[in-house]
Amino acid sequence: MPMITISLCMIVKNEEEVLDRCLSSIADLMDEIIIVDTGSTDRTKEIARRYTSKIYDFTWTGNYCGQTAPCRL
Repeated sequence: MPMITISLCMIVKNEEEVLDRCLSSIADLMDEIIIVDTGSTDRTKEIARRYTSKIYDFTWTGNYCGQTAPCRL
């Protein structure tokens, strides 16, 4: 049976007060952590770097659908 892997992807902005506690509580359970930062001006990315090098900047568009994927509600 193939090994199952688990990835965590978080969309964050200005989460310095809670991010360390959140990631430390789950990091050992994840095979991969991906952080998508939508414009933090605090220490969010610095804290995230303690857990992963996969940190990406994304300009927030006002919704979770992104610019190319239309939401279907």
